[in-house]
This record gives sequence, structure tokens and C-alpha cells, in this order.
Amino acid sequence: MENPSKRKFNVRDIRQDFPALRQQVYGKNLIYFDNGATSQKPQMVLDAINQYYSKDNANIHRGVHHLSQKATNEYEEAREIIRRFINAGKKEEIIFTKGTTDGINLVANSFGELLSAGDEIMISAMEHHSNIVPWQMLAERKKLVLKVIPINKRGELLMEEYQNMLSSKTKLVAVTHISNSLGTVNPVEQIIQAAHAVGAKVLIDGAQSVQHTKVDVTAMNCDFFVFSGHKVFGPTGIGVLYGKEALLDEMPPYQGGGDMIAKVTFERTTYNELPFKFEAGTPHIAGGICLGTALNYLDQFNPHELEEYERELTEYAQEMLETFENIKLIGTAKNKTSVVAFTVDGIHPFDIGTLLDKQGIAVRTGHHCTQPLMDFYQIPGTVRASFAFYNTREEIDQFIAAVEKSISMLG
Repeated sequence: MENPSKRKFNVRDIRQDFPALRQQVYGKNLIYFDNGATSQKPQMVLDAINQYYSKDNANIHRGVHHLSQKATNEYEEAREIIRRFINAGKKEEIIFTKGTTDGINLVANSFGELLSAGDEIMISAMEHHSNIVPWQMLAERKKLVLKVIPINKRGELLMEEYQNMLSSKTKLVAVTHISNSLGTVNPVEQIIQAAHAVGAKVLIDGAQSVQHTKVDVTAMNCDFFVFSGHKVFGPTGIGVLYGKEALLDEMPPYQGGGDMIAKVTFERTTYNELPFKFEAGTPHIAGGICLGTALNYLDQFNPHELEEYERELTEYAQEMLETFENIKLIGTAKNKTSVVAFTVDGIHPFDIGTLLDKQGIAVRTGHHCTQPLMDFYQIPGTVRASFAFYNTREEIDQFIAAVEKSISMLG
């Protein structure tokens, strides 16, 4: 049932909220299809950034003066906004990080200290480098075993093989919620339930999901969830690690410094309570506050309405690309969203991307920080168009025409 308190979805109105979408590139109206890399920012986030640095700038958690108290209150209010947005149980379970990569490294270095030689960590074949390399480094350092869940050619996890790979040795499963390269939406609830059945913890990489689907970490029952601010319409350099309180309490600090301590002497240091135990040093204060603003912006809308709209855009773009005989789609999972990726026979993705750029269309080309996945498909990379709810079918029509023109120029 439609929630009357939510803002009515109208893409024409929404586009007016994003100043970057109103510019031209090479004399053409910008079509921004690189949302998987980063999203554009609504005016209210831009205003919040300006407000903080022009008036409210102060350090937090340590000053008694007005500005410090104001900044502290707004930073902690943002933490509460994030808690509500992902439905975490407690504000103490929300750790500010630099981004998704930083959150994964925090877990790898801190939770990793609780693991022993021979323990197993499991990731999937479609992971971003940021959800591969930290675990490789940990495995090497602690003599752990790193296993990879295979996928099929459609870009779907082989769940039966995953089930067979699990054992009492499995201590952590780290998988992406939505693939940045394929758009595959993974069955995370099923993955988590199976991992928990053997006593393993689960980290969900939500870098590509919080902006495209409703995330409820309590219903999902994940142990860790990470995401970046800049991909959910907030600033760069800020992100979030959600962790279950009992786990975070058990884990040692990741970094040492100011704010993460309770008492320091030259003989011994005791550590602060959650969430500050994992937030050493002066944080990205403006980033935290403005991430809260970005989530408040998103919260105006019915998330299911946005999700359905983006799914329709994705299906439409995919159907249009399938009409080209010389185009091969990479990633055709039954459950996918917001990404269409493809190769063109005999043409390098970089060349297509360059010609699309000259026509005012921003896409991503290359391996998308998923080189093992490109190796699986035996390709150097793809052209990737990734959508947000401010994109339109008309933009896709122009994109398809531009792809056709680019191919004819390079063919």
C-alpha cells in the first residue's frame, strides 16, 4: 500500500534535485550512467557540506564550546539516521569508516585476529578487489584457507556448491549483496542462514545495494554489513561498518590513537566503548553529517518504488542491447538490477567508452576492480552502464543510439 507520507516518485522532479545532471559535456546534455562508480549529489547534501564548513566547523567529542557541541550532536544524530536506515538494533553497532574498503579491512584485521591457522574464509567469484585482497592478506598472515564460491555464465552463485564447501572450518563468509560488474542480486538471506548453520559469521558488501534496495540488517541477520557514502548520494571518504554488538565487543581495536581510548599510561592503555573503540583520530566529520543528510534525502521516497523503477530501466536497457548481433551481455542473472555490461565483437571497451563520452554519455569501461571475474569470462573488460533512480528511459534510448553510432564508426 502506498505510504501517503512519502514523496511521490516523479523522475522529472527528482532530476531537479541534482545540479550535476543539468550540465553539458562536449555540447551535449550529460547522461550519467556511471552510478556504480559514484552517484551524483542532491542539492540538500551540497548545502549541508557548505553549511558545515562555512559555519559549523569544529572537532567533536572533546570541545566544551558551542561549535564543538553542535558538530558532535549532528555527527551522532547522523549515526542514528544510519542506524534507522539499515534497521540496526543499536547506535553502538554503527562504526564510521572511510568507505566500504576501509570497513572490510577493519573486519579482516580485527575479526581476523580471532582466527587460527587452518581456519577457512569464503568469498565469491564475483567479488570486487576490496573484498578479495584484504582476505588474501589475512590468509597469508594467519595461514588461513581462502575459498571461492563459483558462479555460472549468467553470473549467479552456484548455491549447491556453496553449501558443499561449508564446514566447521568455515569461520567467515564475505560476499557482495549486488555485483558491481554484473548487477547480480545475490540471495544473501540464504547465504547467511547456511553459513550460520556451520557456525560461520557473514560479512555483506553493500557498496552496490543500499542505494538500490531496502536493506534491513536485522531481518537479514548478517554479522557485518559495509557500504560507502559516496555511492548512496553522500560525500566521498565516508562509509559505514555495521556489526553485531557482541562481535564488535569481542574484536580488538583496528587502529590506535585519540578517541578510541579510555585511559592511557606508558604502561598500559584501556579502550573506549563502542562505537568509539574503532574510530581512532579525528573522523570525516562533515562526511558523517552529510551522509546522514543523504540518507534523509533517500528516505523521502518509498524504497520499493525506486527499486522497481531501476529494475525496469535495467530490463529495458538489456532488451535494447540484445537487439545488436555483435554485442554480448556480461551478466544475465535472473535477479539483477541497475547494471548492464557488455562487450562488442572486435572492439575494445575503452574505445566504445571514449566515443560515448564524446556524445555526452558517461559509462565505465575496464575490469571494474574485478579482474578474476573478467578472467572467468575470458575478456579484458566490459562497457558498463549503471543506473540510478534519476535516470530515464529517454536517456537509455539516446545511449543505445550512441552505441550504434560508435560501433559503426569503429567497425
